[in-house]
Amino acid sequence: MLLEALGSILLGFAFAWAADRRLSGRLPARRVVFLTGPLGALFGAGVTHAALGPGHLLGTLAGAALIGAVLLSLLLRPRAHRLRRALPF
Repeated sequence: MLLEALGSILLGFAFAWAADRRLSGRLPARRVVFLTGPLGALFGAGVTHAALGPGHLLGTLAGAALIGAVLLSLLLRPRAHRLRRALPF
């Protein structure tokens, strides 16, 4: 379980770093991003470990990566330069 937790935290930091590098203009403060990534991945590892049981390291890390990425995507703000109109004409 300790290896799963450390691996998921490292995955969360990697996703947070990648999101900060690629989407820095659409994300809130770096502190929030670098806190959400590892905590989301750790939460994902806990949920996946509870669902799969012990002995599924790769499955647990995959679940941690998926849930961590989803939680980071919830921080994205829409682009500011896009104008949306209610009517097509």
